[in-house]
Amino acid sequence: MESDSLKQLIIEALDDLKAINTVSIDVSPLTDVADHMIIASGTSSRHVKSLANNVNVEAKTKGVQPLGVEGNDAGEWVLLDYGDVIVHVMLPATRDFYDLERLWSGSAEEQPEPPRPEH
Repeated sequence: MESDSLKQLIIEALDDLKAINTVSIDVSPLTDVADHMIIASGTSSRHVKSLANNVNVEAKTKGVQPLGVEGNDAGEWVLLDYGDVIVHVMLPATRDFYDLERLWSGSAEEQPEPPRPEH
């Protein structure tokens, strides 16, 4: 399945179960590992697990298996790796703490420069 089609399928699967603040980031200019990163939040660990499970079920109906799934036991942060599309489903506090949107969205030029020590 093409990465854009897979991305859309995943977003729809997340929306079906009322994911919060779903964001898709084109990471292809930043890495060769994936084309898209999708980040979404759930209201509880049970909701996070349900969202991740729904993504898996919908992808499997199209014949797409994840290369890996991490964090499904705890439900605080579940990562689903579909090769060209990486999915992060997190609790809001975890998402705020790691701030993946800021990390992967901007180029180095957009990030503030750290202060330089004075000599």
